[in-house]
Amino acid sequence: MTTSPTSRLAAEALGTCLLVATVVGSGIMAERLAGGNAAVALLGNTLATSAMLFVLIEIFGPVSGAHFNPAVTLVFFIRREIGAALAALYVAVQFLAAASGTVLAHLMFEVPLLEASQHARAGFGQSAGEFVATFALVMAILGALAKAPSRLASIVALTIAGGYWFTSSTSFANPAVALARSLTDSFSGIRIADVPAFIAAEIAGALCAALLARWLFTEAPSGDKLQAAAALDRAAGSRE
Repeated sequence: MTTSPTSRLAAEALGTCLLVATVVGSGIMAERLAGGNAAVALLGNTLATSAMLFVLIEIFGPVSGAHFNPAVTLVFFIRREIGAALAALYVAVQFLAAASGTVLAHLMFEVPLLEASQHARAGFGQSAGEFVATFALVMAILGALAKAPSRLASIVALTIAGGYWFTSSTSFANPAVALARSLTDSFSGIRIADVPAFIAAEIAGALCAALLARWLFTEAPSGDKLQAAAALDRAAGSRE
């Protein structure tokens, strides 16, 4: 069944909005309940985000591919799996929906709908963390699609859960999410001045992963396939 562009864009919008609402909302809730314990707050943020991401990929993956991420859309455009016009619409929708997700979270928790984040996330280590986080995410996506497509949602959700804890940046891994999180002065926020470096690192990580995956997940013909191809060549030659 072919899904219409309108349905695909609606799925991207709803999925991205709910993903960011989860990131920001769970960050606010975790901060309020953790009693100043940053590790507990991060754990709550991690569990909510990875759980919701699993659900969103499961339900919207068959509709839009569940990109929810301009870096992921860029990778699939480079791989010629999405056209330029639709890719551009995906990216526009992702950025707008991500910002609306922050607004939705603020609405639920009765804080100002838009805030300028004061949460500093600057420096080479933070940028390196975002490069690694996005590289790992894109490798997980492409590897799952190549080797275990039925487990895509769980693989991606677990990658993000791990990234929250092993990367210095806590694994934004998404340009739209990075910009949207500059609009909240809560646990999950990031200063707008730090966003460009994050986005640059995310795009670089995604592109590097796409290049490596193109080589790593391209299967060489097996011995049986090579023998079959040779037999076909011989048969074709005997008919000439």
